[in-house]
Amino acid sequence: MKTFAALLVTSVLMLAGLASPVAAQTGAAWAAYGGDTANTRYSTLTQITASNVGRLKVAWALQLGSLRSQESTPILVGDLLYVTSSHGPKNVFAVDARTGEVRWRYSPEVPAGVDQYACCDVNNRGVAHANGKIFVGRLDGHLVALDARTGKELWKSQVIDHTGGSVITSPPTVVKNLVITGFGGGEYGVRGYITAFDQDTGREVWRLYTVPAAGEPGSDTWKGDSWKFGGGVAWHIGSYDPALNLLYYGTSNPAPWGAAIRGNDSSNIGQFTNLYTASTLAINPDTGKLAWHFQHTPHDAWDYDGVNELVLVDLDIGGQKTPVALKADRNGFFYVLDRRNGKLLSAEKFIDLNWAKSIDMTTGRPVENADKRPRFGFRAKDICPNLVGGKNWMPMSYSFQTGLVYMPTINLCMDMEGMQPQYKRGSFYLAAEFDLGKGGPGGHLGEVMAWDPIKQQKVWGNKDELLYLGGMLSTAGGLVFHGDLKGWFKALDAKTGSTLWKFNTGSGVSAAPMTYELGGKQYVAVVSGRTFSIPAFFGPIGEKMVAASAEGGTLFVFELPTP
Repeated sequence: MKTFAALLVTSVLMLAGLASPVAAQTGAAWAAYGGDTANTRYSTLTQITASNVGRLKVAWALQLGSLRSQESTPILVGDLLYVTSSHGPKNVFAVDARTGEVRWRYSPEVPAGVDQYACCDVNNRGVAHANGKIFVGRLDGHLVALDARTGKELWKSQVIDHTGGSVITSPPTVVKNLVITGFGGGEYGVRGYITAFDQDTGREVWRLYTVPAAGEPGSDTWKGDSWKFGGGVAWHIGSYDPALNLLYYGTSNPAPWGAAIRGNDSSNIGQFTNLYTASTLAINPDTGKLAWHFQHTPHDAWDYDGVNELVLVDLDIGGQKTPVALKADRNGFFYVLDRRNGKLLSAEKFIDLNWAKSIDMTTGRPVENADKRPRFGFRAKDICPNLVGGKNWMPMSYSFQTGLVYMPTINLCMDMEGMQPQYKRGSFYLAAEFDLGKGGPGGHLGEVMAWDPIKQQKVWGNKDELLYLGGMLSTAGGLVFHGDLKGWFKALDAKTGSTLWKFNTGSGVSAAPMTYELGGKQYVAVVSGRTFSIPAFFGPIGEKMVAASAEGGTLFVFELPTP
């Protein structure tokens, strides 16, 4: 049950019109990857506050048994935490949330050589839970259901053949009697889809292709038969609004990156927008039918992957309370969409970017700078942001206390030129040559930012010399928690951004933290283990990323000391 203080905070927020009915903001429990179905990553717990957070100490720690790119956020069900490791013999752990004692482990056999099909390292961001079952996607393209009490495998269903270049790295979304997932593979020329399975049997219920085949609506936005290898995968997490009964997913870049293969090789993209890639999709979860879509980067030529999470809140827009979806896109624009119909309400730059001047509010399309679009025989130079985006997968958080979004941003630029590709199943299909190791304006590579989604402006920012800052957690205790690549796990003042406490975990933190309450005590948990393969793409900047901390793989849980 929620504490009285947490219930009081929620009630005050509801009366003030700041709280969203789409999700009961997380209190004692943290039952989903994003804290709630809206992915707000906000907790109403108030035991740990700005005045006492400096006394936080380690309650217990769990070694996860692997040292590769740890990105999991635990969930709490009853008195157990469920957490995943990135790769290796131990994949899912059920742990006593008070003591760290392991109750069971799920240890599936991992196919040899699976890492060659994982574009951006072998990792896993966590699990989902419903009706006594734990659901987890695997690198071999399977979705499995486990008994939450024992870890016994109840069913296993193939989502995709991983040897074509597709792995599953993010938790599925549970809606009613369904468990829904996408997969990776946008860099391998995979044609994306999202699939729903029956929670009890593992039977496929529906499948929605995110790239239309010839003759289907949107197929005319693809040149020739390029749709067959079109990308548009949904490899990150979904959001769900039970009131509207709509499921929201972002889709990745089209394949290949070289845009001439799938349309015009110029900034005049015309009809070749390559639906439904680099988009936000709203889906009826009962039928798998598309309700609406919004394309953030039409005819993408930069790998501005559109999978970043949708955060669902209700905001006062023009004096009217409006259900919105917030998205800090890889392309560097912060979007506010009416989540009922996909109408664009606002879009502003949240980083220094130059590939586009603005977003046309009538069409929703970017107003491009032609000299920043790479093409055959033309090397576009100093494109900002580079392909890791203004914000990568690391999740942001919306605070119902401050009305601000807290997000980890990236400040990198690149050179890129289109090339002639050759498709080979299971191999990179890029059609581009690039230099990603260019720092952006100002000298910093990362920045934790507080953003006002109504005014569409930065409130404060903490610059960092390195990129890949960790995902965010905000609480009603007036705090924001996040980690960095040097291994520091920090608590910030949510209003000012000042650092109130920090602890070095020994390895870089990209994963997003969570918080929960058991036995009247509030805990904060985070997984530590820096990225492994990503630095190789960035030259000298990548070398700094590697030197910042050792590899690791540990779940840390913190508490206030007993008086």
